[in-house]
Amino acid sequence: MTAPSTFGLSREARNLHWLLTNLVEEVPGIESVAVVSSDGLLLLSSDQDRNEAARRSPGAPRTGPRGSAADLATVVSGIGSLTVGAAKLMDGGAVKHTMVAMDEGSLFVMSISDGSLLGVHGSAECDMSVVAYHMALFVGRAGHVLTPELRSELRKSLESESAGSLR
Repeated sequence: MTAPSTFGLSREARNLHWLLTNLVEEVPGIESVAVVSSDGLLLLSSDQDRNEAARRSPGAPRTGPRGSAADLATVVSGIGSLTVGAAKLMDGGAVKHTMVAMDEGSLFVMSISDGSLLGVHGSAECDMSVVAYHMALFVGRAGHVLTPELRSELRKSLESESAGSLR
């Protein structure tokens, strides 16, 4: 994993970057992580270089899902939206978390705050209960600091990184 630049970010933003990096590095089987705002925009990703990885030759080894970090954010946002709709139809209350088990991995989506979501792509070998536990720890630590101001700062940071990589 390549750590994103945190130069010039607030203390809260640097702490979220650290929490995300720690989640990926400390929990076996996590391939990639994305924090997504309530409107579906990527706020934070464990793999800032995934756009470059997606452009590699087809036979090149990859970690995590194909495509960009924004693609993972789109999937997480879509699953979050579908489960919220299902919960409303079933009078089930707020959605806390969703898990999709696949032959070659898992996708976990957990609510953070104000509609923001934490999405984790896990390998086929990951221990789902361990991943879910550590996601809950992340949400507990990040939820109270993920204010509208911090979400705006994280978006601007990602936009400036994207603009810098296009040059």
